[in-house]
Amino acid sequence: MEFKVNSKELEKLLSKIIPAVPTRTPMPILENFLLEVKDGLLTVYATDLEISLKASINIITDENVKLVVPARLLNDIVRSLKDTSIYFKLTSNKKVNLITDTGKYVISYLDPEEYPDIPSVVADKDTKDIFEASINGLELKNAFDKIAFAMSKEEMRPAMMGTLFDFSEEGLRFVTTDGHRLANLLKKDGKFSFVQQYVVPERAISVLSKLLDEKEVKMLLTKTYVSFKLSDIELITRLIAQKYPDYTSVIPLENEFLLKVKTKEIHDSIKRMMLFSTTSTRRVKFSLDKTMVEISAEDLDIGASGEEKVECEYNGEKLEIGFNSTYVNDILNHMSDCEEIIFKLHSPTKAVIIEPVEKKENQDLMMLLMPVRLNN
Repeated sequence: MEFKVNSKELEKLLSKIIPAVPTRTPMPILENFLLEVKDGLLTVYATDLEISLKASINIITDENVKLVVPARLLNDIVRSLKDTSIYFKLTSNKKVNLITDTGKYVISYLDPEEYPDIPSVVADKDTKDIFEASINGLELKNAFDKIAFAMSKEEMRPAMMGTLFDFSEEGLRFVTTDGHRLANLLKKDGKFSFVQQYVVPERAISVLSKLLDEKEVKMLLTKTYVSFKLSDIELITRLIAQKYPDYTSVIPLENEFLLKVKTKEIHDSIKRMMLFSTTSTRRVKFSLDKTMVEISAEDLDIGASGEEKVECEYNGEKLEIGFNSTYVNDILNHMSDCEEIIFKLHSPTKAVIIEPVEKKENQDLMMLLMPVRLNN
C-alpha cells in the first residue's frame, strides 16, 4: 500500500508529537511513532507511558494501515527535506520506502500490536466521572508561565511534583508548591458547575506549554487521565494519584503589615545581593522601616557583604526578616510584569504573601514565601 503527504505539513505535525518520545527507556518500542492511516487521515501517536500525544492530517490514499516506525529517524528525514511530496510505500519485507522527486529513503517498520495502547478520554454524558472544561490557550500558557516554577522536584512528595487544577464556581485555580514557596493563580472568567481537583504532572505542563496558542483548549478530565485537545493535537496525561496538600491551610490570615515596593527596583537589588549571599544558606535580610527597606547579604566564608536601600511604603513596626534569595528572585522573575507589589507580613517566622498592587481583570495572583532564620 502507499500514501502521499506534503513534507512540510508532516514536519510540522511530527515536531509537535516528538516531545512524547522518550530519549532513554527500558522499552525500545516507545522510541517509535505509531502511524495510523484511516479514511484519508494520517494520525501519528507517541507516548512515554506518562504522557501521550497524537495529531492528524489529511492525506491522499484509498487504503487503511497501521505501522510503527523509528520516531527520530523519520523526524530527521522529513526535517531535512525541502517542500515536496513524500510517497510512503510499504513493501512485503517490513520496509517503508519514502520516495520524493529526487530521492528514496528506506526505513524498517514494526507491527502495531507491539505498541502500547494509547489511553482514550472520551466525553460520555452518561459517565459521571468525566468532566469537561474549556480555556483559552494563551490564558492557560500564561497561568503555567506564572506558577510552574514552584513545583517540587522532591520525589518523596509526588503530589507536589505537579500542578493542582482546582475547579469550582469561583473559577479555575492553579496551585504549585515545594514547601518553601507557593504560587496560586485564580482565573475567574470561567465558572464551573463541578467542584473537582486534579494534579497534572510537571512533564505534561512543560510539553503542553510549548504547544499552546491563542486557540481554545478543551479539557476532558477523569479520575485517572486528563486530555487537552487543541485544534490539531491532543495531549493525554496520567494524573498524579496522590491527594494535593491543603494549600489553604498554609495561607496566613493575620498578615497585617504591608510593604509596597516597585518590582523592578527590589528585584534589581535582590539580584545584586545574590552575589553576596552565602552559598549554603542563600540568605538575604530585609530590614523594614516606614519609607525604606534595607536589603543585605553576607558571605562570611569569603569576607564579602553588600547592602542597599530601596524606597518603599511600609505601615508596620520595624522588622527584620530573612529569605532564601533564590526563592525571592524566582518569585520576582514571575511577577516582572507587575509594576508594584505588596509584601504582607506578620513576623520574622510567619509565611509572607506577595501580590501585585494592580490586579489583572478576572485574575488573582498570589505568591507565598517561607522566611528563613536570621543569625543574630
